[in-house]
Amino acid sequence: MEHTSGTPFQAPKWARPGVIIPIVAALMALILAGTSVFIVNPTEDAVITRFGKYLSTVGPGAHFKLPFGIDRSYNVPTKAIQTEQFGFRTVRGGVQNTYQNNLTRESTMLTGDLNIVNVEWIIQYRINDPKAWLFNVHESVRTSTIRDISQSVINTLVGDRAILDVMGAERTAIEAEALRMTNEKLNEFGLGVTVTTVQLQNIVPPEGVQSAFEDVNKAIQDMNRLINEGKEAYNAEIPKAAGEAEKTVLEAQGYATERVNRANGDVARFNSVYAEYRKAPEVTRKRLYLETIENLFNNEKGTTLIDKNLDNFLPLSNLTKGGAQ
Repeated sequence: MEHTSGTPFQAPKWARPGVIIPIVAALMALILAGTSVFIVNPTEDAVITRFGKYLSTVGPGAHFKLPFGIDRSYNVPTKAIQTEQFGFRTVRGGVQNTYQNNLTRESTMLTGDLNIVNVEWIIQYRINDPKAWLFNVHESVRTSTIRDISQSVINTLVGDRAILDVMGAERTAIEAEALRMTNEKLNEFGLGVTVTTVQLQNIVPPEGVQSAFEDVNKAIQDMNRLINEGKEAYNAEIPKAAGEAEKTVLEAQGYATERVNRANGDVARFNSVYAEYRKAPEVTRKRLYLETIENLFNNEKGTTLIDKNLDNFLPLSNLTKGGAQ
C-alpha cells in the first residue's frame, strides 16, 4: 500500500521498539515466574520431576523449579487423613450425618461356622511416601487397590471366626489384626500409604435370622450382667470375711500371748516359792496355807474358823446381825 500524502509512515506508539521490548520482557518474566515458582501447602509434600523423571521431594513453602515444563511439581496431601467406608456411604455430612446403608455387595461375608453376616467398617490412611504414591500405582486404581486389600483382609479374618465371636468378643482382635495385615499388603504393593485405623461399625446377620440373633445377644448380655453382679457380691463379701478372719486370728494370738505370759508368771512365782520353801519348809508351808485360806474366805461373811485340835472350847458367835444392843 502506497502512502500518497507524502508524509513518512509512523508505527503506533505501542509497536515501537522502545515500548514493545519492555512489554515482551514483562510477559516473559510473568511466564517465567508462573512456570518456575510453586507453593506447597502445610498439609502437603511436592514431588518434582524433570523431563518426566523423578527429581526430588520438597516440603511446605514456596519453591523454584526450571520453567517451561522442564520441571513439573505434583502436590501430594501427605499430612491429611483420608477415609474409606465399606458397606455404607456418607451421603451428607454436617451436624447430623446421613448415610446410605445395606451396600451388601461389599459387606456380605461368610463366617467360620458357615453363617452369613453383613459387616460395615471404615479405614483411615495417610500417604507416607509421595514418590511411591505417584509412580508405583496408576492414579485410576490407587483407591480401588486400597479398598480391595481391605476387603480381602476383613473377609479372611471374619471367615476364620464364628459369627458370635465376630459380633462380640473378637471385634477388637479383628480390628488390630486387620490393621497389621492391611499395612503388610500395602507395603508389598509399594503404594506409599499407611493405614492408621481400622474400625468395625455395624455387624448384623441377615434379616431373616436377625431377630433370633438379637435374642442370643440379649441372653449374652444378661449372662454378662449376672456374672458382673456375682463378681460384685463376691468382691463385697470376701473382704468382709477376710477382715473377720483376721480379727479372729488376732484375738486368738492375743489370747495365746496372754496365756503364755500368765503361765510364765506362774512358773516364775512357783520357782520363787520353791526356792523359799527349800530354805524354810515349815514357815513356807504355813504361809502358803494361810494365803490359801485367805483367798478362799476373803469374800465370806459371818464365818468362824476353829482349830479342830482345841479341847474344851465352846465357840460363840454373835447371832445378832447388827451386834449386841
